[in-house]
Amino acid sequence: MNEIRRVTTTAAPLPVATPWFTATRIDEAITLVTEPHVHPLLRANTWHIRGRDHDLLIDTGLGVASLRSALPELVGTHREPVVVLTHAHLDHMGSAHEFTQCWAHDAEPVAEAGRGSLVTDELAGMVGMSALYTDDLPPLLVGAVPDADYDTSTYRLLPTAVTRALAEGDEIDLGDRVLHVLHLPGHSPGSIGLHDRENRILFSGDVVYDEFLLDDLLGSDVAAYRSSMHRLLGMDVDVVHAGHEGSFDGARLHELVDAYLSPPR
Repeated sequence: MNEIRRVTTTAAPLPVATPWFTATRIDEAITLVTEPHVHPLLRANTWHIRGRDHDLLIDTGLGVASLRSALPELVGTHREPVVVLTHAHLDHMGSAHEFTQCWAHDAEPVAEAGRGSLVTDELAGMVGMSALYTDDLPPLLVGAVPDADYDTSTYRLLPTAVTRALAEGDEIDLGDRVLHVLHLPGHSPGSIGLHDRENRILFSGDVVYDEFLLDDLLGSDVAAYRSSMHRLLGMDVDVVHAGHEGSFDGARLHELVDAYLSPPR
C-alpha cells in the first residue's frame, strides 16, 4: 500500500512517499518503472525487459532513491539486468551506478561527476535550459522525498563506468529478443534508441516522446536532431515506448516527427 507521511521541518515540508517507484507490467516481458512524485520534466520512464538469457534495464530514473533496493524482485542480484542508457541526462541515469553492467554511447558523459540538481534554477544553469521552460516550473522538481532525512539540496548525479560502448548497428541479444542500437543524436550527442524489429517496438529515449521536445540544451544539435527525425519518419513500428510520458503507436510517431520537422509558424 502506498503511504505518504508529512515531514515537519523549518522550511516548507515535503511529504515522505513510500514506495518511491511504481512498476507497471506492460506484457509478459516488459515492465514500466516510474517515479510519480517527480515533476514531469524529470519523470523519466525506465523500461525493464525480461529475456530468456538476460534482462535489460533501459535507463534508471533520477537516482533520488535506490532503484535496485526498491525493486529487488525485478532488478535484484538473483538476475541483475544489464543497464542501457539512452543518454546521460540526470533523469535517465540516476541509479546506473548501482549496477555492474552499464552500456551507453561513448559520446555521452556518463562518467562525469557532480552533474544535476533538483532545484530548477540551479539545474537550468547546468543544462542550459532557457526561461522559456523554467518560468512555468516550480522551484523544486520533486513533490515528495523518499525518506524523512532526505535533503533535496544535496542531490547530485553519481557517475558510473561504461562497461560497453554502444554504437549504431550494435545488437543486444537477450536470447529470445534482439534489440538493434540506433544512434539518434540531437537531443544529446550520443542519444540512442533501441529497435526490436521482430516485435515492431521502438524504445526511443528522449529522441521522441509525446510532449514538447527539448533541442536547445547544452550538447543539443538541431541539425542532427532533424536528421534523426527524418530517419524515424521512415520507420514502421507498432509501438513506441518513450523516455517520458505514455507509449504511442506508429501513426502517432509520424505525427510527432512531422510536427517537429514542420517550419515554425
